[in-house]
Amino acid sequence: MTTPAQPFDLAQALKLPQALDATARCYALIPCAGSGSRAGLDRPKQYEVLAGSRIIDHTLRAFLAVPELVGVAVVVAPDDQAMAAPDPRVHVWRVGGATRAQSVFNGLQSLHATGARESDWVLVHDAARCLITPAQIQSLIRACLVDRVGGLLALPLPDTLKAAVAESGAMRATATVDRADKWLAQTPQMFRLGDLRRALQHAEPGGFAGITDEASAIEAQGGQPLLVRGSAQNFKVTYPEDFALAEALLQLRGQTP
Repeated sequence: MTTPAQPFDLAQALKLPQALDATARCYALIPCAGSGSRAGLDRPKQYEVLAGSRIIDHTLRAFLAVPELVGVAVVVAPDDQAMAAPDPRVHVWRVGGATRAQSVFNGLQSLHATGARESDWVLVHDAARCLITPAQIQSLIRACLVDRVGGLLALPLPDTLKAAVAESGAMRATATVDRADKWLAQTPQMFRLGDLRRALQHAEPGGFAGITDEASAIEAQGGQPLLVRGSAQNFKVTYPEDFALAEALLQLRGQTP
């Protein structure tokens, strides 16, 4: 990826304490190779139009409004011809894999091959979380730049949590689980490129079993990612009913002065 002629001084711009590596750059990586099957669609859901723009375009606009990022990589399926770079800072790589973890790993490999360093930071974000805001992205960057591990946006679990068992074709609650230490993981998730690449490489021989997000890969290697409070609006558009809610919120934002 091409970096600005004069590197962006993150610590100075965010008025941070001295970062662990003041020369580290920040990139965004957006895996975008899903099929849209859970949403009941016959095409990838990131190309559905909400409030006048595709889901992926809403997502990209938020990241392109963050000056701390030197580039944004979008990982799509090898046969995906629907995605084109809308901005010089966006790079589209057709290296998507069969799973999200494989797509992220392939994207990290490409990022490293094009000049990103092991010590650089990568913010991995779900394409379908199209309600993410620049302020939320910056809050994660601010918190993680001075953290030894990295972290993710997340929310404390607000609802009562039940353990369940299948019985005669139905699900029945067997116990109430203590939610005091339970959080709902969101994205972006921000880690050093080298750390995340090695964590996923370690999981690759097993088919990335148990790796449901980037934080889980880091955890499997003994890391304890920082939890940075996110927003309930930063949900992942997944099921058919999510589309109407996301569109309503996007339209509401568009009407706000």
